[in-house]
Amino acid sequence: MKWKTLAASIGLFALGMAGATAWRLSARESAALAAHPPTGQFVDVGGQKVHLVVQGSGPDLVLIHGASGNLRDFTMGLVDRLSGQYRVIALDRPGLGYSDPMQNGDASVAGQARILRAAVAQLGVTRPIVLGQSYGGAVALAWALQEQPAALVLVSAVSMPWPGSLDPWYRLTSTALGRATLVPLASAFVPHAYVGRAVEGVFAPDAPPENYAQQLGVDLTLRRKALAANVSQINNLRPEIVIMQQAYPSLHLPVELVHGDADTVVPLAIHAAKLTPLLPDANLTVLNGAGHMPHHTHPDVVIMAINRAASRAGLR
Repeated sequence: MKWKTLAASIGLFALGMAGATAWRLSARESAALAAHPPTGQFVDVGGQKVHLVVQGSGPDLVLIHGASGNLRDFTMGLVDRLSGQYRVIALDRPGLGYSDPMQNGDASVAGQARILRAAVAQLGVTRPIVLGQSYGGAVALAWALQEQPAALVLVSAVSMPWPGSLDPWYRLTSTALGRATLVPLASAFVPHAYVGRAVEGVFAPDAPPENYAQQLGVDLTLRRKALAANVSQINNLRPEIVIMQQAYPSLHLPVELVHGDADTVVPLAIHAAKLTPLLPDANLTVLNGAGHMPHHTHPDVVIMAINRAASRAGLR
């Protein structure tokens, strides 16, 4: 009888936890959508929605955000500053923000690049400057390897294979079972205080802008579908980079790189410093003492790099 009672208690506890998780997920995701609605327009690419913001006029400039983010990372201020000189197009990468996930479970940077290229083509974009930040830099490089744009601007970009393994969260969610069990729990119960510390770590040694997490809408990233897409994309990245690096010397276009030498998320020595010599026409700007988010902490430097790319490409 004691074993039956214990089993019944465990069963009731499990049901209660499942119910609490489901309630918490529903409440949190509904609140995220209400607090951070879409700010742009949608285009359809083969039945897949892509959310993007278009602002300004001039040469086309496409902005691709990093991991765990969305296009709001650029619309906090950078888009406004650029829209007087460019037609700026900021996109939510597939699976993040308000863009649909890739079909058939595709998490590749190559697949994302194809979707984003097709999305902006519907706006008449033919020869853009493509800026990628962090993980978005890998997508920008994949874009250029498929179809070379006018120029690339790579900001704190992932570009080369890195030593060692990913942190435990990504290793634990590298399998379908891990994602099925851990992603809903993280989506439901990760506290905002933890998110705040994570944001500080991404910006370190710089300080994040005031209310950055709220303006970005980190709860959008904590939704189950977005969190699952993000972990799949991160876990698939290194094998793609290993293959992509072999083709970098074929990129005969202007490339501007901006990278902080205090970036511990995507270290300069592993990425931009090794990538630059492989590119036929690259210029690297190193920011002394800067971290991973120079488009927020050193926007003037990033804008100057964009302007140089435009001039070098004959767009200005």
